[in-house]
Amino acid sequence: MLIRLLSTFLRPYARPLAAVVLLQLVGTMASLYLPSLNADIIDDGIATGDTGYIVRTGGWMLLVTLVQIACSIAAVYFGARTAMSFGRDVRAAVFERVGTFSAREVAHFGAPSLITRNTNDVQQVQMLVVMTCTMLVMAPIMCVGGVIMALREDIGLSWLMLVSVPTLVVATGLILRRMAPAFRDMQTRIDAVNRVLREQITGIRVVRAFVREPHETQRFGTANSELTDTALRVGRLMAMIFPIVMLVFNASSVAVLWFGALRVDAGEIQIGALTAFLNYLVQILMSVMMATFMMMMVPRAAVCAERIAEVLDTDSSVVPPATPVTDVRTRGELELRNVQFQYPGADEPVLRDVSFRVSAGTTTAIIGSTGAGKTTLLSLVPRLFDVTGGAVLVGGVDVRELDEDLLWSRIGLVPQKPYLFTGTVASNLRYGNPDATDDELWAFLEIAQARDFVEAMPDGLESPIAQGGTNVSGGQRQRLAIARALVRRPEIYLFDDSFSALDLGTDARLRAALRPVTADAAVVIVAQRVSTILEADQIVVLDDGAIVGVGRHAELLDSCQTYAEIVESQLTAEEAA
Repeated sequence: MLIRLLSTFLRPYARPLAAVVLLQLVGTMASLYLPSLNADIIDDGIATGDTGYIVRTGGWMLLVTLVQIACSIAAVYFGARTAMSFGRDVRAAVFERVGTFSAREVAHFGAPSLITRNTNDVQQVQMLVVMTCTMLVMAPIMCVGGVIMALREDIGLSWLMLVSVPTLVVATGLILRRMAPAFRDMQTRIDAVNRVLREQITGIRVVRAFVREPHETQRFGTANSELTDTALRVGRLMAMIFPIVMLVFNASSVAVLWFGALRVDAGEIQIGALTAFLNYLVQILMSVMMATFMMMMVPRAAVCAERIAEVLDTDSSVVPPATPVTDVRTRGELELRNVQFQYPGADEPVLRDVSFRVSAGTTTAIIGSTGAGKTTLLSLVPRLFDVTGGAVLVGGVDVRELDEDLLWSRIGLVPQKPYLFTGTVASNLRYGNPDATDDELWAFLEIAQARDFVEAMPDGLESPIAQGGTNVSGGQRQRLAIARALVRRPEIYLFDDSFSALDLGTDARLRAALRPVTADAAVVIVAQRVSTILEADQIVVLDDGAIVGVGRHAELLDSCQTYAEIVESQLTAEEAA
């Protein structure tokens, strides 16, 4: 997965990567040439007392060093830009893919995991690209070049390379094999910490209301301890690598000096050549060490790449039509025809053979016990889910055949849990229509019975709204969400239990103010409260995913026992009549 991810997203940056390789090649060759020049100064300059030769060769060394520095700086520049661009592209691709997911795929991955995959996981792979451009490209060039240059200086000491390099590779390789599963566990632990922390921050009011701070502290402590233990296990393995590298590194240097001194004493090698050989051996081991450090990053990056690819390879269960319908002549008409919906892996469908029709200018209410499938049914209209049987039609056209933008432009949805975005009151309302004027916003706020509390805010329409609307009450949040839907002026209104947090008086005033605005639109209201739906043109009663009654309030009292029981549980006989 790592190779596939890198090849896919680095393909547009082939030229900068080629420049990095070329610059690293020139810079490494310059670095390998320096010990040879130093050896010449020792053997042909210092030993003979030729000051002119020392100055001339020293000048060459200075020039070669400048070339090396320039190439290294340029390589790091191009490598860093490529890596940052790679990270930007991967994050954009993951974000775009998640944006196509239906509620089913989002629930499958979970919001904390999706956030981690698009931040921490991408960052790990991005760091691998940075280090590859700055270190890994240089390592094989330096290793091969160092071997050639060392053999050029003295073949008699070459057996030391055959011992030290494989020893370093085998020792570090054994440790790296144990690190891969530990890195996989580490990413899972990070997901767990993010999930617990997200739940605690989002549900802080519930935690405090039930005095569950000690329990939540213990819960976070458990997740945090598991992550810490995994990180410590990884850290211990990483800590073992440095002593092994330094042991091999220093032992090789001592061996070169020991056996090299014997060869110098025998007249088989000059001191300058021995110094150059030692430098080349150091460079070879340095290249192996750099490659080893890179190999430490590869297991974790590979795990992260798998997690990223899992998101990118997941197709949404809601598939855009191949040849979408872009024109619907009938306005404000919604029909459900023998609709069935079943979650993947479920034994029984949530909805079974549901059929009803909502015409423009009429209001249809959906009521039923908890778990009857009301919210799921409403979610099928804007294609948050797709039906597994039957069809949902808007304007006489199956929603699966409609252009998605056209479908969503005709629907105003107020979800069961209204969500407000970080910003201001105005910016949240303009999600429905970016071109809406302030006067229009105030008008729709008045209809939604929200004008009074917005006017009471210090900055009116420009008053800040916290993430999720946590700085306003539940009823205020619902009214702002209703106003946002009204600003859109859709043909079909979907209210998913959107009046539950309102008192009866506000509920009645809001519904009365809605009638003129929704007079030419189809309105579907999901409600738990009977008083909200008494005046609906049509009431659909759901029980265990199936329709058990359709009609007006008075008709259903006589013909539908389920509805009668719901009414009896909420209203007195006199109120019901």
